[in-house]
Amino acid sequence: MELTPKADAMLSPALREFNNYKLSIQNRSQLTVDEYLLDLRIFFKFIKAVRENKPTDGEEFYAISLRDCDFAFMDGVTADEIYDFLSYLRFDRSISARSAQRKLSAVKSLYKFATITGKVKNNPARDIDHSASKKTLPKFMTLNESEDLLNSINEEKENKTKLRDYAIILTFLNTGMRLSELVSINMEDFDRDMTSLVVTGKRSKQRTVYINDAVKDAILNYRDSLNEEQRAVSDEKSKSRHPVFISNRNTRISNKTVQWLVHKHLINAGLGYKQLSTHKLRHTAATLMYREGGVDVRVLQDILGHEQLNTTQIYTHVASSDMEDAVHRNPLANFKPSDDKKDG
Repeated sequence: MELTPKADAMLSPALREFNNYKLSIQNRSQLTVDEYLLDLRIFFKFIKAVRENKPTDGEEFYAISLRDCDFAFMDGVTADEIYDFLSYLRFDRSISARSAQRKLSAVKSLYKFATITGKVKNNPARDIDHSASKKTLPKFMTLNESEDLLNSINEEKENKTKLRDYAIILTFLNTGMRLSELVSINMEDFDRDMTSLVVTGKRSKQRTVYINDAVKDAILNYRDSLNEEQRAVSDEKSKSRHPVFISNRNTRISNKTVQWLVHKHLINAGLGYKQLSTHKLRHTAATLMYREGGVDVRVLQDILGHEQLNTTQIYTHVASSDMEDAVHRNPLANFKPSDDKKDG
C-alpha cells in the first residue's frame, strides 16, 4: 500500500519527535505541523538523492526512504547542502521565493528544536537568513570547464558508451533540457531536418526545443554506431516510438543511469569537486547562453520552459564576475592623483 506524504514523513525518527514536540510542548495546530512535515520530507529526500546520486524528481525521488533520517543524519548535514536545497527549489521545482522561505523556516525550526533538546550538536541552518531563499544562485560550469568535460569524454579510448555519453552531455549543455525531458526523447519527436524537437516538460506541457549542428551531429554519430537491434528498440507503451538514448540492456535509458554517467564523467574531467549533477548542467546551459551568447532573458525563459520570468531572471545575476572584470577594465581603473603641486 502506497504511503500518504504525511505517513511517509513520519517514517523519519527525527520528524516523529519533531511532530510530538510541536504539538505537545509548543501547542501548535496539527495543520501547521503537517505543513512543516511535508516541507521537511522534501528536504530530507533531496539531501539523500544528491548524496546517493539519484534523481531529484519523479517516482524514484519520492520512493526514497526516510527511515534512516534520524538525528545522526541531521548532524551530518552542511550549510552548503541547505543552500543547494534552496537553489533546487527555485530553479528545478520553479517554486516562488515565498514558498522557498516557508521551507527554509521548516528546516530552521527543526534544527532549533534538535539543538535546544540536545539531539544534535551542529546547526547548519543557524546562520542562513531568509533572504537566502531569494538570493541563492545556481551552481554551474564555466565555458572552459564545459569544454574540458566534453573533451575528456571524447578522448576516452576504452568506453563503449562514449558516443552516447558525449551526445547526452552535449545535449544538456546546448539545450538546457531537464533530465526527465532528455530521457523521454524519441526519434519521432524530431522534425524532418532534425533542427528541432518537441519535449514534454513539467505538468505535461509541451514545448519546441531547437538543436544546433553540434547536437545533431553527436546524436546521429551515436545512432549510426548502433546495430540494427539497438536502433529498433521501441518504447514499452508505443512500439512506433523509438527512444533516442538506450541502455546497455537495450531499453530506454533511465534517469538513474544518466545521473550516474554524468557523475562519472565529471570526476574523470577533474570536476568532481564542484558537486555538479544533471540539473546543474541545465543551469550551465542557461548561464552560457546568457553570459556568452547574449540570449535575451525572455527567449531564455521559453528555451528552459519556465512559467514565470522571475525564475529565469536569476541568470541575469550570475554575471557578477563579468561586472567585476568590466570595472577593472575601466580606463580610470589605475588612475592615481598626480604628486605635482601646482601654484594657486
